[in-house]
Amino acid sequence: MSIFPAKILVATDGSKEAELAARTATDLAQKTGSELHVVHGFGIAPVGPPVYPEATELQSVEREAEVERLQRSSEHRAQEVLEAEVQKIRSAGGTVAQGHLIEGRVAPEIVAVAEEIGAGLIVMGSRGRGGIRRALMGSVSDSVVQHAHCPVMVVRADPIVFPAKILVASDGSREAELASSSAADLAERTGSELHFVYVGHLPPVFYESPGAWALDPDLQRRMQERVEEEVGTRLNEQVQRVREAGGEVAGTHARVGRPDAEIVGLAGELGAGLIVLGSRGLGPLRSALMGSVSDSVVRHARCPVLVVRD
Repeated sequence: MSIFPAKILVATDGSKEAELAARTATDLAQKTGSELHVVHGFGIAPVGPPVYPEATELQSVEREAEVERLQRSSEHRAQEVLEAEVQKIRSAGGTVAQGHLIEGRVAPEIVAVAEEIGAGLIVMGSRGRGGIRRALMGSVSDSVVQHAHCPVMVVRADPIVFPAKILVASDGSREAELASSSAADLAERTGSELHFVYVGHLPPVFYESPGAWALDPDLQRRMQERVEEEVGTRLNEQVQRVREAGGEVAGTHARVGRPDAEIVGLAGELGAGLIVLGSRGLGPLRSALMGSVSDSVVRHARCPVLVVRD
């Protein structure tokens, strides 16, 4: 099973990153026979101090009038941005089925539009904020990845140029299976090269207290060998399923370590144009406290990342 063809919803804010996302979404839509939609959001800042009960009626009326004026102005500018982005896509040879203008909190509204139109994929750019700012403020792309009902592709630095090297990260889960089949389908449609990576990880103490392991090299060696054997077996099983379904796999990579770091590092070594991985969609509390492999890969990868959810 693959996610393509699908309704592809590309979110734009007029930024350079959003333009890269639009170019990628346009190319994907053309190569997969998918329908392309564009969404742009806007909001307005509060005007002046809040109106308390003792405020005069005139003050209330004036404030409401100012809010309404700003509302109309913001909506007009947002409509212009949306139309300009749609025109850019059409000028580049793409076809846009519909433009969507949203107001309010951007991330929830993007997710709502995706659900409303039955989107099979959301494509958006990311400015790649630093860790502290991201942790305190979050970001639109983070929120959409965590809460969207469908797969999300986050584009940063460069758009995908097909044919490309596609790196699929597998962990044997149902979501990873869907990611694998979608990546295989995309590779076939675009003439791209498909690579698979499976990362085995040692117990947390191996990373937290490496000195303790150094005191018992035999234990460390046995643990390493056991994990490597399991990784090789799981990787071969995954690749075999893809090949039995008619897919071609150019390379397989068995790694041991922190999954997010190994995936991002391998993508850089290969010169991958796209990373594809599944996500179980952790709740916001667990995701905020513990993070997840998909969240970390989206934050740190230099190429676009497609996060596939069942």
